[in-house]
Amino acid sequence: MHLRFKIVVMVSHDQQNYFLILLSISLAIFMGSLDGTIVNIAIPSISESFSLSTAAVSWVSTIYLLVMAGCVLIFGKISDIIGFKRIFLTGFVIFTLGSFTCGVLPDLTGSFLTLVGSRAFQGLGGAMLTAIAPAMVNAYIPMEKKGKAMGFIMTVAALGTAIGPTVGGILTQYLSWHWIFFINVPVGIIAVIVGKRFIPALAPSAPDGSFDRTGAVLIFSGLAFLLFGMSEGDSIGWTSPIIAGSLVLAIVLLALFVRTELQVRSPLLELRLFKDKNFFCLNLIMALLFFGFSGISYLLPFYLKYVGEYNTSTSGLILTSLSFAMMITGLLAGSLYTKIGGRRIAIAGAVLLLIGYFLILQLKVNTTLWYVVLCLAMIGFGLGFMMTPISSMIMSSVAKQYQGMASSLTSLERFAPLTIGIAVFNAIFIKGMIAIATEYGVTRSAPIYVQQKVLTAGFDLTFCVTFIFGVLVLILTFLVREKVHPDYLVESVDPR
Repeated sequence: MHLRFKIVVMVSHDQQNYFLILLSISLAIFMGSLDGTIVNIAIPSISESFSLSTAAVSWVSTIYLLVMAGCVLIFGKISDIIGFKRIFLTGFVIFTLGSFTCGVLPDLTGSFLTLVGSRAFQGLGGAMLTAIAPAMVNAYIPMEKKGKAMGFIMTVAALGTAIGPTVGGILTQYLSWHWIFFINVPVGIIAVIVGKRFIPALAPSAPDGSFDRTGAVLIFSGLAFLLFGMSEGDSIGWTSPIIAGSLVLAIVLLALFVRTELQVRSPLLELRLFKDKNFFCLNLIMALLFFGFSGISYLLPFYLKYVGEYNTSTSGLILTSLSFAMMITGLLAGSLYTKIGGRRIAIAGAVLLLIGYFLILQLKVNTTLWYVVLCLAMIGFGLGFMMTPISSMIMSSVAKQYQGMASSLTSLERFAPLTIGIAVFNAIFIKGMIAIATEYGVTRSAPIYVQQKVLTAGFDLTFCVTFIFGVLVLILTFLVREKVHPDYLVESVDPR
């Protein structure tokens, strides 16, 4: 009886520790996702505070993205060398301090540049957290719980994205824009306390690895110039010397990065892993998944406003249906992963995603609200079913020494294609709409219903390209196999 009681207490204690470790990781993912959407809603208020143009104030969002993009691979590699816990806790401290200074320094100094600088500092912490979260699940969560854990953190990420605009709108309206940053502070403090107490200090997976400083400089600057050029091309002008120069410089720097990584002994990104067709296809799926989705996420709000004629609050509620659908299948995918495997779940997700993309092709001027919600729900179900298994399959296919690198790579493959995709699909939409209007002689003086039909045709063209990417993703899911590296089968650390 005494022995049985002792075993039950030990199991209960382990489960509690695993839960607290997962809580710390989830808080990191949640804050990163929340911060990606909560700030955008406050941009007009920040613009008013500093009497700046929309283009100038957009740097509050742009600088965060540039730092995140340039640093995730760097911190993924560093975590393999010095260990996950140190990077994780340092990331949360920097992210929390950055959030605090974002809310305080601009008023103290009266300078918008201090807000931009604080956002860059915050992005540094965000990159640390985002880079290693999936790797930490592999390192600290037992084999039989990894699928559920990965599903849970993907669901938390969707929740942060979903409630960001709502929370940001409430805080900005009833308090001030400063509070969209202050909200991160208590969460960060709790995460640091819980993480320091319950996350074990594991031995680094690649302690003897040297840090590739040249590669770090090249990847940071290359991605920064690329994302700057793509995100600002529409506002500054694609043919302007600034944008053209940024894109050319990005290509040169990224080419030099590839050359460097193939020559150094301990590369920042082990490009030879991509010789494995399965690993290459899995990463290609992840990148194409978010690139294709960017067309929907960026353009659908414009459809709802200008064609559907919904107000801003109604449009926001409609769009949350996608995130909540993603949460449902994200949890379900995590539960099913260890039972039926990731490939089957990914194929089911790709099918649902393609159905959603096909349905959204049928949007017209008089499409009903419930049809739009159905389209978004199908897309959300598909994304939820795909993100968990694809991320898990990427992580499980590499050796222990590359876990941090693979983790940071999956993070980069989420938000970089989204940023690039927005620029590409926006260009397709605008150029397509102009071509259609020119072909049929439609001008600004045309009746509203005619202009709406031209708008709808522009959306149809863009969504058709999205559908093509959905087909490519479905084909690739049939080509991948579940290959598990022997290191991945080693049981995770005892949380005690």
